[in-house]
Amino acid sequence: MVEQYILQNNEHFVLSVRDDTDGSKTVELVLDKELDHEKEHDLNIVMIAVDGGNPQRSGSAIIHVTVLDANDNAPVFDQAFYKASLPEDSALDTLVVTESATDADKGVNGAVTYEFSRISERAKKVFSLNSQTGEIKVIGLLDFENNSKYEMRIDAKDGYGLSSDSKLMIEITDVNDNAPVIYLKSLTNPIPENVSPGAEVGIINVQDRDSENNRQVRCSIQQNVRFKMLPSIKNYYSLVTTGHLDRELVSDYNITITATDEGSPPLSSSKTVQLSVADINDNPPVFEEQSYSAHVTENNKPGSTLCSVIARDPDWRQNGTVIYSLLPSEVNGAPVSSYLSVNGDTGVIHAVRSFDYEQFRSFKVHMMARDNGSPPLSSNVTVSVFISDVNDNSPQILYPAPEGNSFMTELVPKAAHGGSMVSKVIAVDADSGQNAWLSYHIVKSTDPGLFSIGLHSGEIRTQRDISESDIMKQNLIVSVKDNGQHSLSATCSMYLLISDNLAEVPELKDISYDEKNSKLTSYLIIALVSGAK
Repeated sequence: MVEQYILQNNEHFVLSVRDDTDGSKTVELVLDKELDHEKEHDLNIVMIAVDGGNPQRSGSAIIHVTVLDANDNAPVFDQAFYKASLPEDSALDTLVVTESATDADKGVNGAVTYEFSRISERAKKVFSLNSQTGEIKVIGLLDFENNSKYEMRIDAKDGYGLSSDSKLMIEITDVNDNAPVIYLKSLTNPIPENVSPGAEVGIINVQDRDSENNRQVRCSIQQNVRFKMLPSIKNYYSLVTTGHLDRELVSDYNITITATDEGSPPLSSSKTVQLSVADINDNPPVFEEQSYSAHVTENNKPGSTLCSVIARDPDWRQNGTVIYSLLPSEVNGAPVSSYLSVNGDTGVIHAVRSFDYEQFRSFKVHMMARDNGSPPLSSNVTVSVFISDVNDNSPQILYPAPEGNSFMTELVPKAAHGGSMVSKVIAVDADSGQNAWLSYHIVKSTDPGLFSIGLHSGEIRTQRDISESDIMKQNLIVSVKDNGQHSLSATCSMYLLISDNLAEVPELKDISYDEKNSKLTSYLIIALVSGAK
């Protein structure tokens, strides 16, 4: 009968032997020390049975124990902390990093899968994790300016839920993908045209969302616009004038501001600023002519237009509104306002009265053109008014004198030869030019063939020798005409006696002349004796 059971070569199992009531023994193999499948997959245990005889006899058996795997190992990452860096312009499906964890177990117990454990919603939109391979890839657009760093944790799990985690930090590096942005912080608009050179008219702020050199910005404007950019505090620039402004030359400026960063390649942006130049009353009105001449015919109607003066003022609105006026002066001792008036808005000059060429032929006045600025500016000009003659005066006969003077008879010697001057008609005309050119004509005579008169001299001469048969009493009616377009005339009567001495002259009361049918005015003659001593 078996007396004893013995295990050999074993550190994990012990025998539990129990005596049964029937005298037999129940032997159990009991695990005394835990097994580790990852160290020993199989165990061969020798068990010896020894009887109670003498000598003792024994027998042995080999117990083969297969150690089954239990999920007693969690996955282990090859790194507790992973770090990756990639540019913000990385393409979709770019591999960021591959995380790797191993599990000492076998089969399902050692099959590792990966998943995000702690990750932001933003990160979920741009990164993916392959649960089988541990590869993390880009699935969305990256933007350094919105997120420059992502932190997350990755869990590695085996088939029965044991897990471990690792930390991953992804840094996004900047790419020059943002052009500078120009902000107009303040602007003086419009700018007075009398602003001093170097005056600040605007403040510009430039921002670039990139970093380092990619955000370093240079700001400039185009040339030859009388403005420039001056750096101020960080990212600020002053827009200043570089010279005098003149609204009358340039009233508006379109200034293009360009900002360029120092990235590679550089990016730039532009902004156009419209500036207007405000008017200052810096220009007086200027007459179109240095002087003006007005010509008017005498006997004009009061209120008639003489001429217009025009002054230009390049300023704007009220600064360029011109008002005309007459400067106070006198014409022939009377105020100029009694002769002329001017329309203050149009510069049209009107005659206040009718002019008489025979009183004065010309005069000068001074006009002022004033703008409506504050203070107003003005300039003056001379207007010369020339009065043209009209044939409005008949010839005036000075000799023979008009009726009413002492009666005198002019004698013509009996021996007067042909061509002898016996008298002369003298006349004047207050007009001028051809209006005062006089011509003399005998329109009626006692003996038409005896006397003639000089056309322009008025000299009366005999046409032939005097004869005894000639009538003593001779009467000539002379017409004096001017040369105006509408000729005016005057007439007179010339009384002649053919006699050698006064003794032969009849009494005045006996002297009578045939003047029937004559409507002409009779004149008395002052006695002039040709050749009298």
